[in-house]
Amino acid sequence: MSAAGKRRLGRGLEALLGVGTVEDAEREGTLRELPVNDIRPNRYQPRRAIDPTALKELQESMAANGLLQPVVVRPSGGHWELVAGERRWRAAKELGWKHLAAVVREVDERTLLTLALVENLQRSSLSPIDEAEGYQRLASQFELSQGDIAQAIGRDRSTVANAIRLLRLPRSVQQLIDSGALSAGHARALLSLEDERAIGRLAREAVAHGWSVRETERRTRGGGKNRARAAKARRAVPPEVRRIEDALRKRLGTDVAVVLRGGKQGHLAIRFYSHDDLARLLELLLGRRWDG
Repeated sequence: MSAAGKRRLGRGLEALLGVGTVEDAEREGTLRELPVNDIRPNRYQPRRAIDPTALKELQESMAANGLLQPVVVRPSGGHWELVAGERRWRAAKELGWKHLAAVVREVDERTLLTLALVENLQRSSLSPIDEAEGYQRLASQFELSQGDIAQAIGRDRSTVANAIRLLRLPRSVQQLIDSGALSAGHARALLSLEDERAIGRLAREAVAHGWSVRETERRTRGGGKNRARAAKARRAVPPEVRRIEDALRKRLGTDVAVVLRGGKQGHLAIRFYSHDDLARLLELLLGRRWDG
């Protein structure tokens, strides 16, 4: 993409997101009343979950004050596809509205995704993982560099690069970030480790013990001193034992070690990180709730 093209993209995004109030659009002659059921969600919406409390508050505001800002849509296969305003559209559906004030724009696929990212970043914060996946989609699907993405969304290139790095974490750790149990700061500290098992273990311990980002950083530095020794120990585990450990980890959702003695005897070590985690494991192992 040329430098001029990138500048045009930035100005276009600002103009499209700069749609004013319903009164502004009406005065400019761009306002349309569209059937709510003819509007479809943005296929590139980076947000996978919408906060039900925030949506309820928006519904109450719209019920009391009406729609203050129109949604932005584009024509798509006989329907209208949202460019911006999915929460307003969902709130209108919940309120039983038949029509919704909208402004129609011709928007290409790349701008559709970028607009969805910008709207969420500016108006209601995305989870760090949703944000990272949005950037990665821009990079892979539309062949944009991290610099291009940064310029389009008005952020530093380092911000985009650090966000995308989070996708290197194990999926279980990404889920902890998604849920808010871990922050992006915790995640960046964990990225200093190379072993996925160590990352998962420290992530769960950070949640169970309420570690700060600084404490997590300290723990990852301490773990790094023993990384070579741990790697050597892992290499010494027979492949068949490693397969058993991996199967148990997936089934139990925690770290499991098979410790052999003399080739025929040994024991299982199953790690838990809190009283609730122990109760969860007991229920899985016993097939019923553990009441103590």
